[in-house]
Parts: sequence; structure tokens; C-alpha cells
Amino acid sequence: MTMEHKVERKLFDEVMVPCYSPMQIIPVKGQGSRIWDQADREYIDFAGGIAVSCLGHCHPVMVNALKSQAEKLWHLSNVMTNEPALRLAKKLTEHSFAEKVFFANSGAEANEAALKLARRYAVDKFGPEKSEIIAFNQGFHGRTFFTVTVGGQAAYSDGFGPKPQAISHIPYNDLSALAEIMSDRTCAIMMEPLQGEGGIISPTSEFVQGVRELCDKHNALLIFDEVQTGNGRTGNFYAYQGLGVTPDILSTAKSLGGGFPIGAMLTTTALAEHMKVGTHGSTYGGNPLACAVAEAVVDEVSKPEVLAGVKEREQWFRDALEQINAKYPIFAEVRGKGLLLGAALNEEWQGRARDVLLAAVEEGLMVLVAGTNVVRFTPSLVIDKADVDEGMARLERAIAKLYNK
Repeated sequence: MTMEHKVERKLFDEVMVPCYSPMQIIPVKGQGSRIWDQADREYIDFAGGIAVSCLGHCHPVMVNALKSQAEKLWHLSNVMTNEPALRLAKKLTEHSFAEKVFFANSGAEANEAALKLARRYAVDKFGPEKSEIIAFNQGFHGRTFFTVTVGGQAAYSDGFGPKPQAISHIPYNDLSALAEIMSDRTCAIMMEPLQGEGGIISPTSEFVQGVRELCDKHNALLIFDEVQTGNGRTGNFYAYQGLGVTPDILSTAKSLGGGFPIGAMLTTTALAEHMKVGTHGSTYGGNPLACAVAEAVVDEVSKPEVLAGVKEREQWFRDALEQINAKYPIFAEVRGKGLLLGAALNEEWQGRARDVLLAAVEEGLMVLVAGTNVVRFTPSLVIDKADVDEGMARLERAIAKLYNK
């Protein structure tokens, strides 16, 4: 009997394109908000695969949906439709402003579809000169060439040759800068209703209302990138519902599949009409396996007790972080909403978010960063109190070590 060959971290350096620099540990299994590595060491998961694992790991509703669909039908091309895709699309329209859905595999693809729809609509309705897309500094919308150019972080889009044109960037939460730049050439504004990668920055109510009004004034479409904020993450099913502003187009992914890759662009019937047969497509978009899992996730996350529980858990996190900070004052403030939270480092600790992340892993806790100055938390929406308490005890030990060095 041959021993199974152990997969080691050094294999990454041999066979993987070096655009990532993963940790030395390799997780092999997960249950709820805990995961285990190859050495059977246990970690508490406050990262959720970057806001993806909204029901934790191996949640029974997801496992059952996957197993059940796996024995029926895995794939069809979009020459045909399928039941899971239709059921999921119907549910997404019931939980949002949208009347029409386009399925993709990721947030970047959902955003690509959103941007193409906005441009196509403007060309059809107003002519080719109405093409300008306005987005925000530090915004993040994906890694395709179009979405990364719309994203407001030049480091991600520079160095690949000529970029897509007619894209402008201004500071987030700066309404006067937006009013100044907008014109009848503006085709769309793309924004996150809470900036994620940019440091967990919430919009002011005046800003988000003003953006909507300026879009209406200039016949521009408002696109909300809800890839990170969607599917219950902020305590509303979609973040726009807590802001009192409705976009024209919304992108969703990450937690939509709870860990199974799927994305969707949501919009109105009037706008969707501009995506005629042949204008856009996706081989795997609307895949029955992905849609079956996502349907189970949407059914679970949309339960009123789950959404209410997000706000309750936000308070657990805020209280615990405040207690840690009273002993080891490294944070200036805790930002964000629901379970998309960022603890911003104070002046003495600038640039050390990754140090906190690495110290936390040493103690058996997974957290994230959002830039160099913010420690980010995007745990399961149903994480239990015991896991939060234990995770925070580990975080405190990690911070204590850094603080007392």
C-alpha cells in the first residue's frame, strides 16, 4: 500500500504563477467558523475567505444542496436554461429592486456585465459620446482589464499597456468633486455602498443621496458594486436597502454562493432590454450546480433572524475590540457596518495591519487587512458567541505580544 504523497507548501513555488504569496499553513478542512490545517491545528475564522463564507464552512444547507444537485445535472450551455438558475433569479428579484438577472462566475464578471450594460444603454439611447464612467479613488471592482481600470487603485491597473478610456476617478464621499466632474457625457457612476478594499469606508448619507440625484440630473446610471457588501453582510440583504438609495444596476458575488463560485448582475427590465441576444454571455454563468448552492444560501441568509443576527454579532465584535483596545490601545476607530468591519490603526501603529494579521495566525486566528492600516473582519454571518469570544481572546494575545515587544 503506497502512502499518499503529502502536498507541501513548497509545491506552490514550483507550480503556481507567483501573483500570490500565501501563508505557510495549508488548511484542509473546515466546520462552522473553525478550520484545521495539515498538522490538525485549529484556527478560528474571522476572514471567511474575504467575505465569501457567509454561512461558515460546510453548512448543512449548502452541503445538501450541492450533493442533491450533483446527482441531477452539472452543466448546460445557455442554449438552454435550467431550473436552479430560474429559481435563484426569481428569488434575487424578490429580495431586491431588480426585475432581471444575468449570471456570471465572479464579482469581476458581474461588474464587467454591469459596465458593458451601462455603456450599451448610453450608446443606444444617447449616442457614442455619452461614454464616461466615474468611479472612486481606492475603489475595487475586480481584476479584468475593464474592472481594474474602473477600480481606483492604479497599482493594480498600471503596467499592462493602454487602458480602457473615458474613466475618471474622484475621492469617495466628496460630493462637490463629483458635481464638478459630471456632465451629460457621463454614462454611469460605479461605487461600493461601503468601500471594502479601500479601508472599510462608509458613505455619508448626504453623499449617497447626492450621487443618486446627480445621476438622475445627467441621465447617468448608478451602479452599486455589492460584491462584498451583499447577501446579508451589512444586516440588510443588500447594503443599498439600509441607505435609502436604489441603484439602476447591482453586482453581487462573493457570499452569494457561500464559497461556490457565482456572480450576478441585477437590473431593471427597461435597462436589460439593451442586452439583446448575442451582446454578452458566459459559458458557466447560470450553471445548475452553482445556482443550486446559491439558492440554498439565499434562502438561509434572507431569513429575518439571520439578518437581525448580523447586527447583534456586529455589536459583539465592536464590544470585544473596544475591550482589547482599552488594554492595548492600537486602534483609532472601528469602521464599517454589520459584519464588514475594519479596525483602523492609530498614528503610532501606521502600516502595521499585516503584523497584526500574522500575529493573529500564530495564535490560531484568521483575520484580514484592508490596506496597510486597517485590520478587517468578515466572519460567517451565523458565527456563534463562543467562537467570537475565543477568537477575540486569541486576537488579544496576538496584540499583547506585538504591544509588549
